[in-house]
Amino acid sequence: MKFVSYWHDTAPVFAGGVKGPVEGHYDAAVIGGGFTGLAAARQLAKGGAKVVVLEAERVGWGASGRNGGHLNNGLAHSYLAAKAELGKERAIALYRALDDSVDTIEALVAEEGIDCNFRRAGKLKLASKPQHFEAIARNFEAVHAEVDPDTALLSAADLKSEIGSPFHGAMLSRKSAMMHMGRYAAGLAMAAVRHGAVIHESAAVTHHKQTGKGHDLTTARGRISADNVLVATGAYTTPNFSYFRRRIISVGSFIIATRPLSDAEIGATMPSNRTCVTSMNIGNYFRLSPDKRLIFGGRARFSATSDQRSDAKSGQILRASLAAIFPQLAKVEIDYCWGGLVDMTKDRFPRAGYHDGVWYAMGYSGHGAQLSTQLGMIMADAMLGREDRNPMKGFEWPPIPGYSGKPWFLPMVGLYYKALDRVK
Repeated sequence: MKFVSYWHDTAPVFAGGVKGPVEGHYDAAVIGGGFTGLAAARQLAKGGAKVVVLEAERVGWGASGRNGGHLNNGLAHSYLAAKAELGKERAIALYRALDDSVDTIEALVAEEGIDCNFRRAGKLKLASKPQHFEAIARNFEAVHAEVDPDTALLSAADLKSEIGSPFHGAMLSRKSAMMHMGRYAAGLAMAAVRHGAVIHESAAVTHHKQTGKGHDLTTARGRISADNVLVATGAYTTPNFSYFRRRIISVGSFIIATRPLSDAEIGATMPSNRTCVTSMNIGNYFRLSPDKRLIFGGRARFSATSDQRSDAKSGQILRASLAAIFPQLAKVEIDYCWGGLVDMTKDRFPRAGYHDGVWYAMGYSGHGAQLSTQLGMIMADAMLGREDRNPMKGFEWPPIPGYSGKPWFLPMVGLYYKALDRVK
């Protein structure tokens, strides 16, 4: 078993980064080489800006390469909950931004010729308990009537042809998709370079200073100046950007991937080949990979640590969950086990905008694989002086009281959700 991201291990290595010193002046500097930063850099370069990407590790290293490979439309919350908190107009705008984000990725992949196995698969939100199906049905009625008619409510009987495990029904969102995240990251980085962006890997920003004319950024490999800065670091935001650290909760998300399954095993497990997510608070998400592995993930442990030891512990928990949902795969070999950090906000709504001279987009709260490309491009357009299409424009983002970037409270949150799953 490999303790590395399947997406990283099975993707081509990006070879378009600049090996020389970090130097020069740019119209825009993008901090972070994940989907947000790369999409922004490509858009900025296409718009005529001189742009540089500063990535601490390598492109796609963070959450962009450490997720389940889903491109799900819809919200991380129920639509009803989002309406209650945000108001109907903003809830619809955010829902449609997630819809648009899948369309944007599909168009970008086609335009740039990125070989990343993009496919419209549809998503199943699976009811783990009878009362969960009742809640899913109420949410479906509002979604279907007000914002997304391309949805369906499936009964437990309907699911027999969809998935080889008993659930109590599901909501099907047909616009959802999937792709190979590592291949997309490498292809998006090459597209940004083709349009004129400069990408520096292994160039963590260690110091940021605003000047009268813009920004000075220091890395271990040199310094640059820029008129504008976009922070796109999410859960990997460093202490020198404390404004975001006080608002972003870094939470571990852990994933395993089986050996390639036979056609018979697939037929008994995932015949519909969709993306799936269960309705538990500490739930699971899963899909098939392009080479027929079951990629199975979840919040196995409430931890802000992802290393081999932590990932191995989480992998054991995930294997038990996989066996509980799919007993027919209880003894299947696990080829990959990996983890990473996702950037959560307290209310689980994303944030993007402009604060104190710096542009930003982050806080995707588990729905970043799709929305990050869209928000990266939207923020780039705003930086270029184009129409501001930011669906979260003007939305308040207060700091978390008593929090400075180290989520000491995660174990207690985990215990709370475990208790909730036992009684609801």
